Amino acid sequence: MLRYPTLFAFLLGLLALAQTAPPQVKQVSVSGRAGAYTLAVTVESPDRGCQQYADWWEVTSVDGKRLLYRRILLHSHVDEQPFTRAGGPVLIDPQTEVVVRVHVKPLGYAANALRGSVAAGFAPVVLPQGFGAELAKSGPLPTSCWF
Repeated sequence: MLRYPTLFAFLLGLLALAQTAPPQVKQVSVSGRAGAYTLAVTVESPDRGCQQYADWWEVTSVDGKRLLYRRILLHSHVDEQPFTRAGGPVLIDPQTEVVVRVHVKPLGYAANALRGSVAAGFAPVVLPQGFGAELAKSGPLPTSCWF
């Protein structure tokens, strides 16, 4: 019998987290027209239920200072990895270069994102620590998690 079941469970959780892929945006598909695009974003996230899950993906300016679009995710995707969710309209021109990234509750923004434009396509990028961190306070923000 274990004397410290809470510590044991915590250590097992850390081990499981270390063995999962880091959260990231894996792919962006675009449809629609200039100034009103719909983005279908594929995300991989170490979801564990409402206590840890990808709670939104967003489109920002390349300097991380402007939030151009945010898609709130209303539940965890424990059994659906990676998963794709669409959102829009994203009000950008085909040549406008943007960053598409994911936020994970309670871990924060993932460093692995995609950068590019509708015209040129999107490529993987590792964002510097603190990139656009202040945008986490901008709305819309999730108000609940269903499961």
